[in-house]
Amino acid sequence: QVQLVESGGGLVQTGGSLRLSCAASGSIFSYNTMGWYRQAPGKGRDLVALITSGGSTNYVDSMKGRFTISRDNAKNTVYLQMNSLKPEDTAIYYCNLVVVSRHYWGQGTQVTVSS
Repeated sequence: QVQLVESGGGLVQTGGSLRLSCAASGSIFSYNTMGWYRQAPGKGRDLVALITSGGSTNYVDSMKGRFTISRDNAKNTVYLQMNSLKPEDTAIYYCNLVVVSRHYWGQGTQVTVSS
């Protein structure tokens, strides 16, 4: 059983910053990929960024330079530092864990950027 618990969402003004955290627990193998996705109102769930247990990262182009994904393997925790936030970043942000080709999801955390 794998559980993902996100935190750090909230309301911020345009240009502000937020840091999301996601702690994983349960049957987690040492090699896995963690990431963040987001779902804006009325839209599908889209990839934001991924990071492997070895530290390799992958970002959606529109997030590069503003968002930074990182992880602490000892704590099984992934972070998303979001800077220069825009109203279009408003969405529910979901943590994702892929291990042995299985996907696990957190409950989501709301990020709202006011103009």
